[in-house]
Amino acid sequence: MPPTTRDLEAQLREALDPTMLEVIDESAAHAGHSGANAEGYGTHFRVRIASPLFGGKSRVACHRLVYDSLQLFIAQGLHAIAIETF
Repeated sequence: MPPTTRDLEAQLREALDPTMLEVIDESAAHAGHSGANAEGYGTHFRVRIASPLFGGKSRVACHRLVYDSLQLFIAQGLHAIAIETF
Protein backbone atom coordinates (compact mmCIF):
# COMPACT_ATOMS: atom_id res chain seq x y z
CA MET A 1 0.00 0.00 0.00
CA PRO A 2 1.43 3.41 -0.95
CA PRO A 3 2.29 5.87 1.84
CA THR A 4 -0.05 8.74 2.69
CA THR A 5 0.55 12.32 3.79
CA ARG A 6 -0.41 11.22 7.30
CA ASP A 7 2.29 8.52 7.24
CA LEU A 8 4.99 10.96 6.15
CA GLU A 9 3.85 13.62 8.63
CA ALA A 10 3.99 11.17 11.55
CA GLN A 11 7.47 9.98 10.62
CA LEU A 12 8.83 13.50 10.14
CA ARG A 13 7.32 14.70 13.44
CA GLU A 14 8.93 11.80 15.27
CA ALA A 15 12.34 12.09 13.60
CA LEU A 16 12.81 15.86 13.24
CA ASP A 17 10.51 17.56 15.80
CA PRO A 18 9.48 20.24 13.28
CA THR A 19 8.24 23.68 14.23
CA MET A 20 6.45 23.89 10.86
CA LEU A 21 5.44 21.00 8.64
CA GLU A 22 3.37 20.69 5.49
CA VAL A 23 3.24 17.50 3.44
CA ILE A 24 1.45 17.63 0.09
CA ASP A 25 0.72 14.59 -2.06
CA GLU A 26 1.35 15.74 -5.64
CA SER A 27 1.01 12.25 -7.11
CA ALA A 28 -2.09 13.01 -9.18
CA ALA A 29 -0.16 15.69 -11.09
CA HIS A 30 2.39 13.05 -12.10
CA ALA A 31 -0.02 10.47 -13.54
CA GLY A 32 1.64 8.70 -16.43
CA HIS A 33 5.14 9.76 -15.34
CA SER A 34 7.89 7.45 -14.21
CA GLY A 35 7.24 6.21 -10.69
CA ALA A 36 3.51 7.00 -10.71
CA ASN A 37 1.09 4.26 -9.72
CA ALA A 38 -2.47 3.38 -10.73
CA GLU A 39 -3.87 4.56 -7.38
CA GLY A 40 -3.00 8.20 -8.08
CA TYR A 41 -1.48 8.82 -4.64
CA GLY A 42 1.55 7.93 -2.56
CA THR A 43 4.35 8.36 -5.10
CA HIS A 44 5.22 12.08 -5.34
CA PHE A 45 5.25 14.40 -2.32
CA ARG A 46 6.27 17.94 -1.46
CA VAL A 47 7.57 18.51 2.08
CA ARG A 48 7.85 22.00 3.57
CA ILE A 49 9.54 21.81 6.94
CA ALA A 50 11.36 23.82 9.60
CA SER A 51 13.20 22.09 12.44
CA PRO A 52 15.63 23.10 15.16
CA LEU A 53 17.77 20.20 13.93
CA PHE A 54 18.52 22.21 10.79
CA GLY A 55 20.36 24.94 12.72
CA GLY A 56 23.84 25.57 11.35
CA LYS A 57 23.48 22.93 8.62
CA SER A 58 23.74 23.45 4.89
CA ARG A 59 20.65 23.10 2.72
CA VAL A 60 21.99 19.78 1.43
CA ALA A 61 22.46 18.48 4.99
CA CYS A 62 18.90 19.55 5.91
CA HIS A 63 17.49 17.82 2.84
CA ARG A 64 19.47 14.69 3.73
CA LEU A 65 17.89 14.63 7.21
CA VAL A 66 14.42 14.76 5.65
CA TYR A 67 15.22 12.18 2.99
CA ASP A 68 16.84 9.80 5.48
CA SER A 69 13.81 10.10 7.76
CA LEU A 70 11.53 8.91 4.95
CA GLN A 71 13.61 5.96 3.66
CA LEU A 72 11.20 3.33 4.97
CA PHE A 73 8.54 4.62 2.55
CA ILE A 74 10.65 4.00 -0.57
CA ALA A 75 9.74 0.30 -0.48
CA GLN A 76 6.09 1.31 -0.18
CA GLY A 77 6.13 3.19 -3.49
CA LEU A 78 7.47 6.65 -2.61
CA HIS A 79 9.22 7.76 -5.79
CA ALA A 80 9.93 11.50 -5.47
CA ILE A 81 10.19 14.05 -2.66
CA ALA A 82 10.43 17.79 -3.30
CA ILE A 83 11.89 19.29 -0.11
CA GLU A 84 11.70 22.89 1.06
CA THR A 85 13.48 23.57 4.36
CA PHE A 86 13.22 26.72 6.46
